[in-house]
Formats: sequence, structure tokens, C-alpha cells
Amino acid sequence: MTAMRRALEFLFTRALRSRLGVALVIAVLIFGVIGAARLVSGPPGPADGLSNRPERPITTVDPTAGDDGVKATEAPPSPVTPAGARTPEQTADRFAKAWLGQPGMAAEQWQAGLRPLSTSALTEKLSGVDPGGVPAEKVTGPPEVRARTQTFVEVLLPLDSGRLRLELVVVDDGWLVDVVDWERQ
Repeated sequence: MTAMRRALEFLFTRALRSRLGVALVIAVLIFGVIGAARLVSGPPGPADGLSNRPERPITTVDPTAGDDGVKATEAPPSPVTPAGARTPEQTADRFAKAWLGQPGMAAEQWQAGLRPLSTSALTEKLSGVDPGGVPAEKVTGPPEVRARTQTFVEVLLPLDSGRLRLELVVVDDGWLVDVVDWERQ
């Protein structure tokens, strides 16, 4: 009886008053609560947890649609120009000439020259832009057209101090510039 008494005395006076003892009591309580919850809840159903996995992989792309990778194996389709409309090259040349403008040109006059060659989104972005900030003076070579789809092309125009990159889209009236970017050389 004295051995049992000494064991209980050691437990309550030393072990449970230390950090390790308190941590051990908390761990026993946590495992006890978890065990009791599992006993009360019963066996898991087939729809619980990850047991309700699909039988086949979930596909978001039609597997028969072809290669959807970044690298295209086929040449992009040629751009389609509506009958009687300007080609992407003609639109890019006219836009570049209007974008370069004339020295001392007023902003309203500059924007009026760009408006018929631009989408409404680009026209809105260019409102309030000062034509004096255009970093080039002349076109120095022919445009390089990169067809992306039948209705979207990228045109690169070499200028005297860099390169003008235009993205053109086809609309009802023909090709219009939707994005303007400048690359300094």
C-alpha cells in the first residue's frame, strides 16, 4: 500500500506540476475526446472524406480537340480582310504616320487622325495624351505582320529610334488598332 501511496504522491506533487506533466495531461484529454467522438459518431459513410472520388479523371478540355500547348505546330491562319477594307499592313502604315504626327501638332488634331484607325477602347486610352511625347519621327522600314488568328494580328514597324508594336483586330469596318506599344532600341 505504501508503494501505491508513494506513486500517487509523486504524481500529484511533482509530475503534474511540471510543464511536461501538464502537456501529458492535455494530450491525454485531447485523445480521449477524439476517441469518444469517433465512438459516438459511428462508422464512416461512403460519401465521407475522400472516399467519394470520381471513377475517371475530370477533363476540362476535349481530348480530341488537338494540341493545346504554347508551341504551335501549324502555321497561324492568314488574316481575313473584309471586302473593300484596308489590309493590316495598310492600317498599320496609316496609323504609324498619324501617330508620328507633325511637329507642333495640337492634341485634338493628332487624336482626330488616330480615331478612324483605332478601336474605341484605344481612342479612350489616348484621350489627353500629348503628341509631343511620341519618341520617334519617321518609319524606317516595311511592317512585319505576325498573324495570331484570322481576326487578330501583331504588326511591328521599325522607326528611327525604336520599334512600334501594334495589335490589330478586325471589326465590321475592317482592321483597327487596339493596342500600341513602343520598344526602344
